[in-house]
Amino acid sequence: MKIENIQTAVVVGAGAMGRQIAMNTVLNGRAHGYKVILCDSFPKAIEGAQVWAKEYLAGRVAKGRLTQEEADQVAANLTITGDVDGSAPAADIVVEAIIEDLDAKRELFSKLSKLCKKDTILATNSSNLVSSKLADVVENPERLLNIHYFNPALVMQLAEIVRGPHTSENTIAVATAFAANTGKSPIVIQKEIAGFVANRINAAVTREACLLLEKGIASVEDIDTACEKGLGYPMGPFKLMDMTGLDVNYFVRRDRYAESGDENDKPSPLVIEKVKKGELGRKSGKGWYTYDTEKK
Repeated sequence: MKIENIQTAVVVGAGAMGRQIAMNTVLNGRAHGYKVILCDSFPKAIEGAQVWAKEYLAGRVAKGRLTQEEADQVAANLTITGDVDGSAPAADIVVEAIIEDLDAKRELFSKLSKLCKKDTILATNSSNLVSSKLADVVENPERLLNIHYFNPALVMQLAEIVRGPHTSENTIAVATAFAANTGKSPIVIQKEIAGFVANRINAAVTREACLLLEKGIASVEDIDTACEKGLGYPMGPFKLMDMTGLDVNYFVRRDRYAESGDENDKPSPLVIEKVKKGELGRKSGKGWYTYDTEKK
């Protein structure tokens, strides 16, 4: 597969992440004429994605970011369907964005590798499950890799292109060019590692922030202020944990520790305590900070 042969991208999984990856691809890939098929086996996910896409494009027009003609062209190049099996044969590149469940991903990639063309690039968006865990169910695994988009995919510019031991140099080159063609700033991660680059650096910052708090060195508010005003972070580590969910932080650290055995990967005792209390951040109304859940 060559980058000039990429014409149709199929995104599997029409949840919050998948729909944004699809919209980003068709919107920012206009100069390359990319057509995108967003598919999901769950009817409610498809219905939700259809409503969201219509409202998103209307909002862009209302804000003057797109003309009506441009929005109509984007809509024409985006197909949202419940027919996953029927969509796969048209794909030049597939980006999977389903639930973070290894068995579900293995089942999907086994199916995709048979339904897609032999040289179709197969990518998982997972930030936690590396593509080598899928390689044995994929025909021609040299075309398999991780392309990790960041949430929200329509805003965040980074895309991590992750080389598995099975991934060919051509696959890396095409995936990197594809990400760049759709408005991303791609980096290539040469070896598989849990958390890749950005999330590992963020985990180290979060771990140190929690240690400083445990030792009574500084308050939550002051640590966040130090990162924001001293280091230029858009959001301090505690605010970020509240936004993504303390339960998410706990589960990721728990699973990483179970795999690595490294004491540094253990969840913070302070996070464990918060999760036990149900203080999960913004979604529960209280985490490191308290939020007014009645405000929308």
